[in-house]
Amino acid sequence: MFIKKKNINFFYEDLHLIFYYLFVVAIFLLFFSFNQDFSINLLSLSSSMSNIGFSLDHDQSNLNFIFLILVIVGGSFFSTSSGLRFMKIYSLFKYSINQILSFSRPKNIFMNKLSFTEINFDFKEINKYFLTIVIFVISLFTLTILLSLSLMDFENAFKLSILTIMNTVNSAAYGLSDFNFNSLNYFTKYCLILFMIIGRIELLTILIIIKNFLFKD
Repeated sequence: MFIKKKNINFFYEDLHLIFYYLFVVAIFLLFFSFNQDFSINLLSLSSSMSNIGFSLDHDQSNLNFIFLILVIVGGSFFSTSSGLRFMKIYSLFKYSINQILSFSRPKNIFMNKLSFTEINFDFKEINKYFLTIVIFVISLFTLTILLSLSLMDFENAFKLSILTIMNTVNSAAYGLSDFNFNSLNYFTKYCLILFMIIGRIELLTILIIIKNFLFKD
């Protein structure tokens, strides 16, 4: 009864996430499951896409980078925060392609509309999506530098920075299952806590609140 009262536009994000998930699963099934049980990869990729981070204690060093990419993209299947969100990246990509095509083919009209729906892109939302990615990149490199200055090797610093900002548990899927947080100094721990909060509530949200508070019309 509830579904009948809603049109397809109401479920647009869920539809895109389902196609995104099925596409990633198909890629892993075809190209990354020759030497090990597919269920191990399925658990790791589902956990990475939802920013949970759990995985079995199994060597997946050849897939660490791919799982980290999935963590960054996120998906919001089971998580209400963290991850850049698939819909943000997809919307930015499609909007950018349409802008390029509109300059190369000025006589044609390109609709900035999400697939499977009648929803058009809001230009203000596109600006927010782009700013979110810029803030993530700045936060990632800032935290990586701070961790590197704490005598942590660059690879672990980079991986841990991604997982911290995306609020994802370290595990074997990312090559950090044996990472010892007790050995970190207080400065490093405070940095991780700060950037975990920034990743959770999104720095863009704080900037918008400050802007509205300081620059009232």
